[in-house]
Amino acid sequence: MIAALEKILRRPRAVLAAMFVLILTGIYAYITIPKESNPDITIPIYYVSISLQGIAPEDAERLLIKPVETKLRGLDGLKQVTSIASEGHAGILVEFDSGVDTDEAARDVKEKVDLAKPELPTDAAEPVVNEINFALQPTILVAVSGDVPDRTLDSRAKDLRDEIERIPSVLEAKIAGQREEVLDIIIDTRKLESYNLSQFDVYNIVNRNNLLIAAGTMESKTGKFSVKVPGLVQSPIDLLTLPLRSVNGTVVTLQDVADVRRTFKERERYALFNGRPAITIEVVKRQGTNIIETNDAVRATVAEVQKTWPESMHIDYSLDQSVTIKDVLQALQDAVILAVVLVMVLVVAALGVRSGILVGISIPTSFLIGYLILFTMGYTVNVMVMFGLILSVGILVDGAIVLGEYADRKMSEGQKPKDAYMAAAKRMFWPIVSSMATTIAAFLPL
Repeated sequence: MIAALEKILRRPRAVLAAMFVLILTGIYAYITIPKESNPDITIPIYYVSISLQGIAPEDAERLLIKPVETKLRGLDGLKQVTSIASEGHAGILVEFDSGVDTDEAARDVKEKVDLAKPELPTDAAEPVVNEINFALQPTILVAVSGDVPDRTLDSRAKDLRDEIERIPSVLEAKIAGQREEVLDIIIDTRKLESYNLSQFDVYNIVNRNNLLIAAGTMESKTGKFSVKVPGLVQSPIDLLTLPLRSVNGTVVTLQDVADVRRTFKERERYALFNGRPAITIEVVKRQGTNIIETNDAVRATVAEVQKTWPESMHIDYSLDQSVTIKDVLQALQDAVILAVVLVMVLVVAALGVRSGILVGISIPTSFLIGYLILFTMGYTVNVMVMFGLILSVGILVDGAIVLGEYADRKMSEGQKPKDAYMAAAKRMFWPIVSSMATTIAAFLPL
């Protein structure tokens, strides 16, 4: 190792060229590397959701939770199972020990839930297994508000959501606060009685016809394909032309006894922004992408779409994580620069200008090489990384001071600067490496 180091040091131009290339690539890596507020930590927690309309909490615990819990308790690496029973719903939180294979754990949970399905009530909905991933949290909220009808506000928000989801770094955009559109059937009871029909008859006919019926498969020379009879209600015409019964050869349809109107469900949730009714769009970025660039792209897309909107509609932003990240990263960058300056001042005052320049070059060069390594390994820059870099300033300074001090002593003995620094590099290589290794070993368990 020492012989190889001596050969490298005897080619100063090659060393400087390599350092220049590393600095340039490190700057590129720092500019392009994804930036986040917190590191992407995968926590093996899964939530099993089972619904059964009208079931009491006590029955949900006995009929929904117990069969699934019994199957889950035999999983390897299982830490604890927490169950919540409520009216019409049962939730089971499955937590594993840290360090387990998350893909295998998710597969095992789904297999155990499938084994418990035959023991669940036949009317229960299909159990849903969701992975709790803290990285898939909204990075920015876009609030659409204005003094316009609810239908206009809803359609504009959906159009904006579709445009945002076209951004490559956006995983999904979820709408909250919108009112679900429905069709109201206004029955004329007098006409209904004249045809000898009841409201219960109309309800059953509408309910039985609003279905998508599988009609089997059809096989031909080109292959086999499924056949379905479309019966879903998608427009008022589908309901108005729905046949109710036949009277004296005349088909009575729904439009003969009722009127159909488009309306909205009663509000169960409200979304307000600055006191105005609003629809919010929660934007979730893809893992490993740059949160600052993603939120900037969302703002640019929204600004482009808003140009075609009326002036009475407003766009506001909330919970923009990129603003916090910019502030935190800028503060940490300023702290790093200040630390470098203070260290250089102290080194120059104590050891001289030559050692101060050596320390001043070593710190930013090492940081940029560190960014390059993080970039090539697929990591992100976050608060933990920046604090780690600040902690590493002391290690870098110690190595530079030790090497510079030994070189100064050799030069005082009459050696030339080049020979003195080569001797210092060879003599202090292993002490500096062992010193850094002991520090790394202390933090490695964390």
